[in-house]
Amino acid sequence: MNEPPLDPRLAADCHLLGRLGTTRLLLLDDARFPWFILVPATEAVEVCDLSTAERQAVWAQVNEVSQLVRALFPVDKLNVAAIGNVVSQLHLHVVGRRRDDDCWPGVVWGAGGGEPYAAAEVARIRAAVAAHPGVCRT
Repeated sequence: MNEPPLDPRLAADCHLLGRLGTTRLLLLDDARFPWFILVPATEAVEVCDLSTAERQAVWAQVNEVSQLVRALFPVDKLNVAAIGNVVSQLHLHVVGRRRDDDCWPGVVWGAGGGEPYAAAEVARIRAAVAAHPGVCRT
């Protein structure tokens, strides 16, 4: 199957870090939170539309990224969601949260005031992600 193009909103709001198999791994451009987005290479819109094997692979990737967030950032909690009300392309969020972050204990979705990453910080995160087992560079 050909990989669907990345939704323009995800492309505009995120940095492409690499891949987990055929899934694109993105970093949301908001330095307030370690916010990663997984975009599986599928035309499916909902997780329940995936085959059993695809669903298992996606959840294994979510677990991999969750472990990555814990390894790279000091977090108190992980938020995992597949919301997609604005962007219908199937994508899953893995967000590291801290009790002292800007939105705790509320949700991060729709919380304005984002802080773009400095290019050097994106490069540092990209290198750390690339060094993590199971993740490859683009």
